[in-house]
Amino acid sequence: MEILFSVTVAVLVGTGIYLILRARTFPVVMGLMLLSYGVNLFLVAMGRLHSGLPAIIKEGVDYTDPLPQALVLTAIVIGFAMTSFITVLALRARGELGNDHVDGTKDREPGR
Repeated sequence: MEILFSVTVAVLVGTGIYLILRARTFPVVMGLMLLSYGVNLFLVAMGRLHSGLPAIIKEGVDYTDPLPQALVLTAIVIGFAMTSFITVLALRARGELGNDHVDGTKDREPGR
């Protein structure tokens, strides 16, 4: 289970970084989303993968650490706000510049 979880985190983070390095706005937005999903899964894994255990500490009972869960919930809200802001920013840049390049330059023909 841990191997599958770590491979999933690695694929999400790797794909997110690859898309962030693209020169168009939509892949950058998708890359930021995938990167945030990978980080959220990593934070959940830091709390150990347990199911059915209480988040309240009692003497002699195993428990699940509630801090990573709280961090992930906060990160989900921040990620949604960031994605919304970047999408609106990309749409405005597309409307004003007429293209969707990150650096604001138009497509160049090969060889020029």
